[in-house]
Amino acid sequence: MKNISIKYFGFILLISLGMVSCSQETYDNQEIVTEQMLDATFTITELSANNYQITSNSNDYVINNYWDLGNGTGYSSGKNTFKLFLPDAGEYEIKHKVTGAGGIFSTEETTLVTVPTSDPVAGNLIKGGKFNTDDDIAEWSIGGVPGGSGIWTFADNKATLTASGWSGQGIYQAIEVEEGRSYQIDMYISSTSGCTDTWFEVYCGYVDPATISGDYSDGGSLLAINTWAGSGTSAFGQMFTTIATNPEANGLFTATATGTAYLVIRGGGSDMQDGISVTNIELRGVSE
Repeated sequence: MKNISIKYFGFILLISLGMVSCSQETYDNQEIVTEQMLDATFTITELSANNYQITSNSNDYVINNYWDLGNGTGYSSGKNTFKLFLPDAGEYEIKHKVTGAGGIFSTEETTLVTVPTSDPVAGNLIKGGKFNTDDDIAEWSIGGVPGGSGIWTFADNKATLTASGWSGQGIYQAIEVEEGRSYQIDMYISSTSGCTDTWFEVYCGYVDPATISGDYSDGGSLLAINTWAGSGTSAFGQMFTTIATNPEANGLFTATATGTAYLVIRGGGSDMQDGISVTNIELRGVSE
């Protein structure tokens, strides 16, 4: 899904208004802005398969727009109008709210978008990557660290690994890939506590994790958090590609053969404290 550019000038204006008066609640120094004056309604127009135009009906009282695109990451600041690419089939609850002078928030407006088919190139090959249902969880197998005593728990629409005493464990899923095609791997990764002496890595290779005798390493580490390198030591929550300690790989896997490959997510350490969680796991073909 395409990122939405942040509307910086709205943020700057909000700061400027706050510098004039911490209780500023007027628009153009004339009217007191109320919730009822803020229009958060919007329209969604289908441009082509999987491509949409989002247009806010924001009026002059609006300082900033906030959008929730139904991808599980919540609200973020955005533009009045933008194009949205939804590569995966499914239903998306698009939400919008706005702010006016004084930080007044509007009511929330919501529109449901139904995408009938996945994009043939950019569609997500991962099944159950949001961990929303028992069927989602059933798409994953425990493995990648033979004999590991780390524990994966599945709750609150995410998978969480906890481990201590230098133990570890992994989860994995089989996917079908095409020789010569590149695939981008990413996911939302978070920890409420941060970790101590911990590693957390993503691999994609052709060796079945059920057959290995040591920690899975086929294809090399494509994404990694490593507390010895300074990442993951305090609470965090962002896309893996933005926090990884091996940005040269950046989650890109290029298939050397057509057939079954395995996405493996594994980790462990001395003290993972509250653990590391993943959700919204994606593996998408990169356009040639």
